[in-house]
Amino acid sequence: MSRIYMKTPLVEMDGDEMTRIIWRYIKDELIYPFVDLKTEYYDLGLEYRDKTEDQVTVDAAEATKKYGVAVKCATITPNAERVKEYNLKKMWKSPNGTIRAILDGTVFRTPIIVKGIEPFVKTWKKPICIARHAYGDVYKNSEMRIDKPGRAELVFTDENGNETRSLIHTFDSPGVLMGMHNTDRSIRSFAKACFNYALDQRMDLWFATKDTISKTYDHHFKDIFQEIYENEYKDRFKAAGIEYFYTLIDDAVARVIRSEGGFVWACKNYDGDVMSDMVATAFGSLAMMTSVLVSPEGYYEYEAAHGTVQRHYYKHLKGEPTSTNSVATIFAWTGALRKRGEMDGINDLVNFADKLEEAVKQTIEEGIMTGDLAALSVLPQKRTVNTLEFIQEIRKRLTLALEN
Repeated sequence: MSRIYMKTPLVEMDGDEMTRIIWRYIKDELIYPFVDLKTEYYDLGLEYRDKTEDQVTVDAAEATKKYGVAVKCATITPNAERVKEYNLKKMWKSPNGTIRAILDGTVFRTPIIVKGIEPFVKTWKKPICIARHAYGDVYKNSEMRIDKPGRAELVFTDENGNETRSLIHTFDSPGVLMGMHNTDRSIRSFAKACFNYALDQRMDLWFATKDTISKTYDHHFKDIFQEIYENEYKDRFKAAGIEYFYTLIDDAVARVIRSEGGFVWACKNYDGDVMSDMVATAFGSLAMMTSVLVSPEGYYEYEAAHGTVQRHYYKHLKGEPTSTNSVATIFAWTGALRKRGEMDGINDLVNFADKLEEAVKQTIEEGIMTGDLAALSVLPQKRTVNTLEFIQEIRKRLTLALEN
């Protein structure tokens, strides 16, 4: 069997801990034997980010602008403990936050549904796609510890030196202070990405903030969405038979739990961070959720929605067996390969991505799965396999599918 040709490289961003191990397994077992893989490689492992003072993350994001499609492994965002563990120069920022700020995109996260893994919310019959605004708010904030009484103000100085001030709080004891921002340009690109994605998927679009409390900040998001919808998308939504719906974030949560799914839920940055984990877990597992960052310029960055699986990595280092779920990481690769094939007009690459995803689902639905899925599956017959065995079982089914 000849390997599938690639014309343009993917931007490959390697990562940390157990997902870095899985990353190698996936390439060795599921991609190299079938695809003449071309990538521009960037090591986003924490040690190399520290060595380059995080320049490698910036370089990877800029390369994504050049080539259009990237695939990213899960990475560590260091806290104080990680700084000590890895002897870091400083507590580097989230690489995801850096990449999202440079690409200014929207993150769409959708659960991977397979037979035997039933949602904990029994009314859910269809996927719920979380659209997370991937710029600003608390992720590009400025924080301050207050250790004495005093007056905190929000101050804006315009280009002519004129100041606008607003009292935040008068402290009579120690506390904390935070400032955050967003831009009309980013909010507008977020809104348009959501409307376009909903049209592409033929799914209703929900949007929610807390504009009753945040009467300027959140209300501005609401107003921009409504303006763009009325001026650019209302007729197109009607023709497609789908709806745009706005409500408060707490009401949205209640409605989501009662729904049957089948819609795109647009969330501000922090809400999307939290709700995507909630939706993924309620559908079965964080390791069963796709994630793609879509920029307004048409750049795509695919990744798994979960972290680096630290506990399993420490077991792996000790030589102990692990049964780590690789599904979302595999789907990051299939998403990137499919998009690369679509952009370059290589149908064989698109078909390969489709068949690999089907092989993953077939493996699980035939009862072969990792330990986390075995604990969730309602299939009568199931067999738990280790990390590499699971990927090898997928390879068997993929090989048969490609030969037919």
